[in-house]
Amino acid sequence: MKRSAGILVYKRENNQLKVLLCHFGGPYRENMDIGGWSLSKGEASFHESMIDTAKREFKEETNLEISTPLSYLGAKKTSHRKLVIMFYTEADFDLKNCRSNTFETEFPKGSGKIQEFPEMDRYEWMDIDIAKEKIVESQLYFLNKLEEKLEKK
Repeated sequence: MKRSAGILVYKRENNQLKVLLCHFGGPYRENMDIGGWSLSKGEASFHESMIDTAKREFKEETNLEISTPLSYLGAKKTSHRKLVIMFYTEADFDLKNCRSNTFETEFPKGSGKIQEFPEMDRYEWMDIDIAKEKIVESQLYFLNKLEEKLEKK
C-alpha cells in the first residue's frame, strides 16, 4: 500500500478556527472551487519517515518552512488504496510568497503536447466551515479530526 503524509496547519483569528488549504493546480481543476482544495500532502519515499515526508511535501507545495512542532492527527485509507497520514500544527504564515513545485502532463489530453503546471496554484486561510465545503471529500475526515483534537485541549 502506498503511503502519503501531510500537514494540516491551523490558526485562530478573531476567535475563529482557520485552516490553510491549497488549490489543486493544472488544467483539470482550474475552475473547480468545491472539491478543488486540499491539504498539503504527498507520497513517501521508500526510506523516508512520515514526518520527513510531510515537511518535504509542505515545502514543495507551498514554499513555506514548518518551524512549529508537529502532532499526529490521524490516518485514513483512501479509495485509491493509499494510506494518508496527517500531522497538524498551529502557525500563522503570510501566503503572498507561496508557490508550488510543478508537474508535466499531456494537455489537451490526446494532443501529444506536454505542458508544465504548478501542483498547487492558490493558497488560502479558510474558516473551518468553509474549508469543509471546499476540500476534496476524502480529506474532510482530517478537518473533523482537528476540531475534535482542539476541543479536548
